[in-house]
Amino acid sequence: MKKFLIVILVAVAAILNPAKVLAADAWAIAAEALGVLAAYQSTLKQMLALGNNVDAQMAVRKQDRERNGVDKNKRDVELVDSIMTRLVNGGQYELKVNSLPFVWSVNDSEKFNAACYPMNYISVNRGLVRGLNCDENQIAAVLAHEMTHGLEQHSAKSYAQAVAQQLGAMMLGANLDTGSNIDWGKFSAMVDYSIAKNINVPVEYEADEGGFYLMTSAGFNPGGGAAAMNRLDYYVRYETQDILEFDVHDKPSEQTFSDHPDTEKREAKLAQMMSEYGGGHVIVRKVDRAYKVLIDGREIFYSMNVGNDSNSAAVNAYYFAGGLSRAFHDYDSIDGWKFRRVGNKIEFLNDDFVYRELRELTALYNLGEKVQTLVELAYKYESPRTRERIFEAEERRKAFWAKIKSDAAAAKAKAATQLRINADIYNDHGEGELALVEIERALNAKNQDDVAECLAIRGRAKAICGDYDGALVDVNAAVDKDSANLYNFLNRADVRHMRGELELALADIDRALTIDEKNPIPYKLQAEIFDESGQADKAEESYRKLYELTKKNPRVVPLNYLEKIDPKAAEKIRKQKDKKETTDEES
Repeated sequence: MKKFLIVILVAVAAILNPAKVLAADAWAIAAEALGVLAAYQSTLKQMLALGNNVDAQMAVRKQDRERNGVDKNKRDVELVDSIMTRLVNGGQYELKVNSLPFVWSVNDSEKFNAACYPMNYISVNRGLVRGLNCDENQIAAVLAHEMTHGLEQHSAKSYAQAVAQQLGAMMLGANLDTGSNIDWGKFSAMVDYSIAKNINVPVEYEADEGGFYLMTSAGFNPGGGAAAMNRLDYYVRYETQDILEFDVHDKPSEQTFSDHPDTEKREAKLAQMMSEYGGGHVIVRKVDRAYKVLIDGREIFYSMNVGNDSNSAAVNAYYFAGGLSRAFHDYDSIDGWKFRRVGNKIEFLNDDFVYRELRELTALYNLGEKVQTLVELAYKYESPRTRERIFEAEERRKAFWAKIKSDAAAAKAKAATQLRINADIYNDHGEGELALVEIERALNAKNQDDVAECLAIRGRAKAICGDYDGALVDVNAAVDKDSANLYNFLNRADVRHMRGELELALADIDRALTIDEKNPIPYKLQAEIFDESGQADKAEESYRKLYELTKKNPRVVPLNYLEKIDPKAAEKIRKQKDKKETTDEES
């Protein structure tokens, strides 16, 4: 598993660097034609299993931080945390039953990039946050795009695709008299590239679309995606010093190994989605280096670059238009806009984040009366079909996510059990909030086979999050519901331990041992409580039993106790530790 994880660490689904290969949804057919369908399906199965592995998710986050460092700028981290929290908690989406809740972190890499790993870990580079000028809407567009890769399990599919592609070409070469028809150097490079970049252009457009609706549903400006693509295009053409990072001369019709997507085309698609979101009333049109915003063909806002800011014209235009589109989407009549005179100006809408730039720019250029006039005309001549299309699109999206949620709830017992196990592992990692997300999914599963243990796990998660009273309610209910399950007592013992009720915790551990005295976990908890309360002799006795029951695994016993229990094993670990510290200092 460790070796496999190292391989997976390079299999990222990045918004900014898709490899131009075949669409993942066609690969089952392609793999069958090449005679490697079994390899494709087997790899996909392994990747999906890895994507549902909590330990792997935690390991990838740790390795990312160790490899790339952690962004030292507090503002960057807080900004990404706030945006991801809004997307995760406020966005419209549902997790598949074999998908983990999202975790993320901001590393110290200066590259203009972000990535979503198969286990829904999103790695955000410091260079992306700075490259997008800490703009909340643009960063939200990128992160929602990455979340869509995770929701659609693109990384798993693309990795399986790359393996099948490699095996397929090998088999094809074996059937030829010579290998002259295959450029093996290029082929090998292409396979390595598709694994490393782990994404393809059709999937990028799918992630753009999913990301657009995810970010808008979370209250971000619908123009954020197009603005981010505009910023990326400028960065690619004029700012990056890495000639291998992007190739602005790529043509969509050519098969190349560059990871540069057609940013202008993606910007146009995102701008079109923004327009359609508001019923088609609002469009942005580029004129030379300036941008015009029009409502039903009538110009309302003309945007030019300000100072040295290379894409301020596009950003202002897209945010002005995005605010208008959101209002046209949300309100069936002009009444919802709340036009009103304040002093000598016309104001409208409210202080919601999504309208911020629209209202600021309107006030700056005194456009209130003009906006009111054009909006009134838009509703006056709006076709009834416009409202119907907006409503139908919303209902389709609701139905899509409702089915994902329904399918997860109706999953087989094995999948429901895995949800419970995942929550328990999150607790072991101290991730109480993630455990609560997973355990609620477990409790909602129709085929959940152990509700009592779910309650016990939920109680422990609540305690980790600081809700000690709520935790006790849950663990008591678990024990009352099933007093034959030692894990219900152990979870309650852990909660009581966190509450500082050490004697009661020890009593629960004793109850667990009456159920199974050969289980090592009670002895571990018992030893930790004895050690914490200064009862070293009792702690040593418990650690001795733990050591024997784990087949003398020295890693489960603290070194100061291992020195008494097994001095030779302790000395070996100490030497390994000293050697590692020396190596780290030299490196």
